[in-house]
Amino acid sequence: MKKKSNRSHILFRYALITVFILFFASLIASAVFRTTVLHADKWNRKARVELSRTDTIKPERGDILAADGSVLATNLRYYTLRVDFRSEKFMTARYINAIDSLADSLQRYFPVKGGSKAWADSLRSPLKRTRKPRAWRLLHNITYADYMRVKTFPFFEIRNPNRNGLVKEERMRRRNPYGDMARRSIGVVYERRSDGQFHGFSGLEKALDSLLYGVPGIYKKLPLTKDIVNWTDVPAKRGYDILTTIDINMQDIVENELNDVLEYCAADWGVAILMEVSTGDIKAISNLERSPYRNGYVEGMNRAVRGFEPGSVVKTLSMMVAVEDGLVHNLDSVITTGHGYPYAGGRPITDSHSVPSMTVNEVIERSSNIGMAKIITRAYGDKPSRWRERIAQLGFLDRLGSGIAEEMAPYFPRVKDDRGGRIALSRMSYGYATEIPPMHTLSIYNAIANGGRYVRPRLIKGLKDGSIDSVMPVSYVRDRVCSEETARKMQAMLKSVVWGDHGTARSLRSDLVAVAGKTGTCWMIDTATHKYNPAHKRLAFCGFFPADNPQYSCMVLTAHPRQNAFGAASTSGTVLKNIALKMYSRGMLNNVSDYRADSRGENSRPVLYASHDPGHTRRLRKGLEIPLAGRMKTPAATADGKVPDVAGLGLREAVSIIESAGYNVAFDGTGYVAVQAPKAGTALAKGNRIMLTLRE
Repeated sequence: MKKKSNRSHILFRYALITVFILFFASLIASAVFRTTVLHADKWNRKARVELSRTDTIKPERGDILAADGSVLATNLRYYTLRVDFRSEKFMTARYINAIDSLADSLQRYFPVKGGSKAWADSLRSPLKRTRKPRAWRLLHNITYADYMRVKTFPFFEIRNPNRNGLVKEERMRRRNPYGDMARRSIGVVYERRSDGQFHGFSGLEKALDSLLYGVPGIYKKLPLTKDIVNWTDVPAKRGYDILTTIDINMQDIVENELNDVLEYCAADWGVAILMEVSTGDIKAISNLERSPYRNGYVEGMNRAVRGFEPGSVVKTLSMMVAVEDGLVHNLDSVITTGHGYPYAGGRPITDSHSVPSMTVNEVIERSSNIGMAKIITRAYGDKPSRWRERIAQLGFLDRLGSGIAEEMAPYFPRVKDDRGGRIALSRMSYGYATEIPPMHTLSIYNAIANGGRYVRPRLIKGLKDGSIDSVMPVSYVRDRVCSEETARKMQAMLKSVVWGDHGTARSLRSDLVAVAGKTGTCWMIDTATHKYNPAHKRLAFCGFFPADNPQYSCMVLTAHPRQNAFGAASTSGTVLKNIALKMYSRGMLNNVSDYRADSRGENSRPVLYASHDPGHTRRLRKGLEIPLAGRMKTPAATADGKVPDVAGLGLREAVSIIESAGYNVAFDGTGYVAVQAPKAGTALAKGNRIMLTLRE
């Protein structure tokens, strides 16, 4: 009886289970019928939407390269390593046994404060949690080489990631292999929050963002047997590589020389730009300012393309226009200057070193505010608004299109043809009441050094797309801003600033590299009082070198030096001079820096004796029994209108030859002629002065 009762209970349970199975089977069949038959259109539409969904593939950003192909900005992959302690086959016991040795390995390559013990405590901390983490961060922002090294550490050498739980997160980051070198001009990128794309924020990164960014690709959903995967429909195209004009070696020289002078004079900030005369290629550009966090200077705001009152360096622009337009016909004509010039009833214009009078040639040499104002107001005083129009004709008020995103155009105010306009005109002629970026100032000096051709400064030399190179040609703001004759006259004036008797930059003389240029001093406006503060100055020097055959032009601007600063020549001018000397020492000025490698031959030996009388040379050779005539020198006849060669001569003979050629002579030192300026063979109108440097 009992056995029959148990059988009934079992059958009842089987029946009950069968009913439940049939009930749920009917529900499933009903759902399948509704989905595949009744509501088929609805689900097919959803499937089509899902399968037609596309997304963007981010392209790889192009590199920014130096002129020699060195990488200035590139993309590098960085990794964040995490440990999944809840992975399916995580070997907890083996992990615990390996903690100490793993901590030692991590401390060796990724040291932290507290040493191996700190690493061991950190590695044990996830095990103490009630719920073990799935993505515990081990290391952040490491390179691929570091990632591969970690995979050789104890415990992580296990190949199966399910057993060691090691997971990597990959992220692309923009890096500058040369650190802060030309950082502001190269620029930086930022990640856009809306879509996670990286775009340029400043400098070349911003100005050329459309080229560097590339072309995004498209991927779509593709149904496979077991899964729906992302399928690349249109591949992303990598951005162009940008070939810049930056020369790494020159950039290093410029940055170091600027930094040394800024530290010596304790200035607030400084900017230096080095440009190749013939092409306008910006070979180096540095913007340094005091670090707010530590001693020393760091790359700061890109002031090379920001506007500042330029001071006396703008007199060169004013004088160039005056000479080109015939406002001054005779450069030796005398201008009465005196101690003050109250033009148009305004505050008297003064000179720091006033003299009763000077020649037109000396206006630049002495940096005379009065002389420059008199020349310009004499021609434009009746209608001062024409001055801005004349400057605009040069193309000087346009943006240069150098490739730097923050570039500004110069500001020359539009003035009325009244007393206020005449006063403003007089100030503009010598560097006040305007705002000019250092890059624009340099561009005019470069045009003068380039024989009057106004080449456009450029930071971009070409584009690279895989194996295809696209070279951008040299371009011009204007084919000419002045004639070759005017350019030669201006070059001589700028050389006299350094080599003349009254030059404001006589301290920059060097027998190795002759520089030419113009000093500039400008009072800065106090932010509290909004008035000029004579104690706060911007000191500028703009010029080119070598002076007689310009290869490079350079602009240096120094703001508010607090010590060891006696003027523009001792600060900004010293930077330019040191750059020129350092480039000369490295053989960058078409010279041979290693004299052992000098292959110019026997005639390149130093001159031991020279005379304009061949008989003197013959008698000396015969008396001393010297067979090598190459050690002595007899000056060759010089064509009319060309500077004669007097190197090695005594002063009396040198003066005789130069004056016979129709030139005046100035000299410095004692002994024999070591350096002459202008150099021998230079075309120079008679009546000009030739500077001789003598040495024992």
